[in-house]
Amino acid sequence: MNQLLKLFFAFSLTLLSTFAGFSQSKTPNKDQRYIYFLHNKFVEENALNAAHPEYGKAEYNEILASFRKDNFIVFSEIRKKNTNAYDYAEKITKQIKKQLKNEVPPNKITVIGTSKGGYIAQYVSTFLANPDVNFVFIGCYMDTDIQEIPDINYCGNILTIYEKSDIYGVDATKRKETSKLKINHFKQIELNTNLKHGFLYKAADNWIVPCKKWANGNYDLN
Repeated sequence: MNQLLKLFFAFSLTLLSTFAGFSQSKTPNKDQRYIYFLHNKFVEENALNAAHPEYGKAEYNEILASFRKDNFIVFSEIRKKNTNAYDYAEKITKQIKKQLKNEVPPNKITVIGTSKGGYIAQYVSTFLANPDVNFVFIGCYMDTDIQEIPDINYCGNILTIYEKSDIYGVDATKRKETSKLKINHFKQIELNTNLKHGFLYKAADNWIVPCKKWANGNYDLN
């Protein structure tokens, strides 16, 4: 039993260190690229095998597997129910700052968020205020955000992806124009799947492939 407990705690510590993403080495691999993936609210509130009545199951593990298949180191966790987006963004920001302190190049770090996770990612962009870090905001902007969430300012290399039939994610040009921090690159992709907000539940290439290109520094998305 003692041996089993030791193995369990060792595995738990490995998971924690993987999510934290802090390199203990003073000479990290400068070519390695990292992704922080922040999931949508449905995953926060339901078991992974639960199906949304309209959109179906959220393919969280499949999304992570797709990024890892392309050699990204992926940091992610299922958040606790009713997680405060502002506070959680501060936590992620601290983790990224530790990576930067350990000499990970900022352009090798990409924060990708879907729906609520996308709003958390927007706060990370604001708090970090580093124009060389990459961000992808997916299905997470409405024009009313300018008045209702005035403290968000985009900063970094910003890609937004939204679906034409989704009322919860639209063209974010207004947010770009009102942001007071430096944006090195800004690009938007409009999808036309007719899946409404459900498009981001799927581990689909139509949004995952552009994320990978952006995380690899391909800001033209060619």
